[in-house]
Amino acid sequence: MAETKATCPYCGVGCGVIIQHDGARVIEVRGDPDHPANFGRLCSKGSTLHFTARPETRLIFPELRQGRAEPRARVSWEQALDTAADRFASVIAEHGPDAVGFYLSGQLLTEDYYVFNKLAKGLIATNNVDTNSRLCMSSAVAAYKQTLGADAPPCAYEDFDHTDCLLIAGANPAFAHPIAFRRIEAAKAARPGMKIIVVDPRRTDTAASADLHLAILPGTDIWLFNAMLHVLLWEGYVNMPWVREHTEGFEALREAVREATPATAAQICGVNEADIITAARWWGEAQAPLSLWCMGLNQSHHGTHNGTALIALSLAVGKIGTPGCGPFSLTGQPNAMGGREVGGLSNLLSGHRDLANPAHRAEVAALWGIESVPEKPGLSAVELFEAVREGKVKALWIACTNPAHSMPQQALIREALEKCEFVVLQEAYANTETAAYADLLLPALTWAEKEGTVTNTERRITHVNAAIPGPGETRADWAIARDFALCLGAKLGRKDVHRLFAYPNAESVFLEHAESTRDRDLDITGLSYAVLDELGPQQWPFPAGASEGRSRLYADGKFETESGKAKFVVPATTLTSEAIDARYPLRLTTGRLRDQWHGMSRTGKAARLYAHVDEPRIELNKADIERRGLRDGDLVSVKSRRGKVVLRAYATEEIKPGHAFIAMHWGRNLLSSSGANELTLNTVDPFSKQPELKHAAVQIEKVDLPHQALLMRSAVYADAANGLALERAAALSHWLPKFDYAAISLAGRDFPSVVLRIAHSEPIPTEWLEQLDALMDLQGDQCMAYADARRGVSKKAMVEEGILTGLRLTGETAAAGWLKELMIERAPTDTVRRWLFAPLPKPPGPGNSRGRIVCNCLNVSENEIKVAVAAGADLAKLQEGLKCGTSCGSCVPELKRLIAEGSKAVV
Repeated sequence: MAETKATCPYCGVGCGVIIQHDGARVIEVRGDPDHPANFGRLCSKGSTLHFTARPETRLIFPELRQGRAEPRARVSWEQALDTAADRFASVIAEHGPDAVGFYLSGQLLTEDYYVFNKLAKGLIATNNVDTNSRLCMSSAVAAYKQTLGADAPPCAYEDFDHTDCLLIAGANPAFAHPIAFRRIEAAKAARPGMKIIVVDPRRTDTAASADLHLAILPGTDIWLFNAMLHVLLWEGYVNMPWVREHTEGFEALREAVREATPATAAQICGVNEADIITAARWWGEAQAPLSLWCMGLNQSHHGTHNGTALIALSLAVGKIGTPGCGPFSLTGQPNAMGGREVGGLSNLLSGHRDLANPAHRAEVAALWGIESVPEKPGLSAVELFEAVREGKVKALWIACTNPAHSMPQQALIREALEKCEFVVLQEAYANTETAAYADLLLPALTWAEKEGTVTNTERRITHVNAAIPGPGETRADWAIARDFALCLGAKLGRKDVHRLFAYPNAESVFLEHAESTRDRDLDITGLSYAVLDELGPQQWPFPAGASEGRSRLYADGKFETESGKAKFVVPATTLTSEAIDARYPLRLTTGRLRDQWHGMSRTGKAARLYAHVDEPRIELNKADIERRGLRDGDLVSVKSRRGKVVLRAYATEEIKPGHAFIAMHWGRNLLSSSGANELTLNTVDPFSKQPELKHAAVQIEKVDLPHQALLMRSAVYADAANGLALERAAALSHWLPKFDYAAISLAGRDFPSVVLRIAHSEPIPTEWLEQLDALMDLQGDQCMAYADARRGVSKKAMVEEGILTGLRLTGETAAAGWLKELMIERAPTDTVRRWLFAPLPKPPGPGNSRGRIVCNCLNVSENEIKVAVAAGADLAKLQEGLKCGTSCGSCVPELKRLIAEGSKAVV
């Protein structure tokens, strides 16, 4: 057994992990106690990484198809790269370099990003290289640059330990950045007087932990921040001497917020006037005020100005660059920051240089040893796919991302990918939604197999080590880009291509990237892999001669602007770009679940991560559910001005009337639609070009899909159950489009089951059921069957060694809940065998359902927690008795909420 240090591949917190492996397989994962981002802690996703490091669905060799109607076939790397180079060279020769494009990912390592950036801008001479970071962090980039002069978060995680007023806006770190939230919880416990303000339309677990929750209407953030600034001015909290000495533009902003009174903002935002005043006073009186924001502010058609308005609150009180102070953007993806550092967006160049700046272009050209860098602006993500749809971009290279799931207005994305003349997908997984559109699939290494660097939210760079080799013919992403560049360069007649891409290993790329930062705000010329291994992860800047990185920026009051002063920006005060009306009366917001990540290509492999939420859903206020005559679990049609999806509806008190919420994780691999992004719109912010993925106006209607079925299948032995569940899930995905509603999930822990739920307007054809039975292996002597043709009911149950391992209920699914739980718990069927086909909504006998799993680490259910709370248990007693919340801690906010709800019920 060996151990290798790396980082978690999920959110931007950048937790260090120690991978236990045997040189070929990942055996287990634990947090790295020496890593300053997490000090050994991992969340529910990070702590289950070893369950996701499986071979099923991996892409292991190149695959090419000759025509769209033809299936892909295995080819050699030489043929794959030669074909790709021929197609790209042909398009460039006929239509020019801007007829090709690259779409990258914040989950690539910095070295991967750098080589792709150089390939596009230095070799091909197109700036059409963008990234899915455009969808999550580009508004934060633009906001920092407009106010502070550079894309540089000035804070550090240790500021959580020092702040006395924390304002969290448009972020739910309890779910999306759990380890950062653990530190916030610890800071609050150590200093109870610390104030936490949360701005969010929903009462998330983060909001439930706040001293003050401002549940504003979606898109009204700027009005709130302007009103807070109005109070700061009116009541004398603004640090005018500091503002005069260190900033510009304050007079214009002061004039702009004159009419943004708390009373006016309260009407627009839908919150109490007194709460706005309280928030402003807490901020103004704080010795160390700190703000956090994420997608809720960024994913907006005015996302940049959301950020500048929030940053203005820190500048107005002159609290930046010192412990506990400043505006802190939470990065969404693990290396979105690294991509920004190397110019991985279509408007940027390496080392935080701007493409529009001729001097910056000349500096990069000199560094690369080329004549020039193209000056024409590149296409951002939404623009790029629109250009593909219009036929202007004819060859598209996609790496480590899944736009056929993650981009807004999915109908347009499908149309673009179908029309594109040549699509290359460089991926670790063969079954992403985008893979269906690829003419060429190139197998890439993934987590635990790659070496390079990542930069987390607090500007901390970590050396990531490879623990195991990749399967089959997989290659490192940077090496694939290098090899393609060498092949393409030869076809383009570039005699300098071997000099440009002479990278023998990942560190050679890193050192060139580091040199590109010399004398820049993010200067890391003092870093190398050896330095990072010796000193541990380091924050930038870390120039040559430094002994450690810098925790905070701008402590001297000097900023990265031409004048050296920070700038106040007068923000636009338009509201969300899509208003509700009689046809679309509900405000839909989108977001994340606690235990899933993005499109679930990795988390979707761990059955236990479905235990908290096991099926896609739309959540509504109880009043909206009742007004429409719905019950929990009813299927509804959710319509926007762009598309329609069918989901189950559930009531929650965490959402105000008139609002709705859908998690963004489910796409066409697991659902009979594209999920939330079938509904979202592609309106973009004018500065950042980031689309408004967070909000849409929708209508919901109950749908009549009377013909329902549930299929489940596990295995007798655990070593077989994992692989079979994943293989069957992949095979079942091809069946999803046949039904009006169908969803795939996994269930269980050590013995995973694949679960298929179906609802259809017409009777499900017998031949379909026979094919599904064969796929699920629901046949043979051990499989019991029951049928009532008159009522359209048929059922099957597979019992092996006294355990229910397979199930199909068609036409009558009342017993689905307890039978599913029977399979998950691996309970003997002896006492209930006679009831397997009975339409019982509850299990026979005294047994009770465990309900939803709240603590995934220790398998503690909601019902068990509620029983303990009803008996008087507080958090300490829950942790002592049931042990929930004592492992990764991701469930602690929900435990607190259940305790609070239990206390209200008693009163």
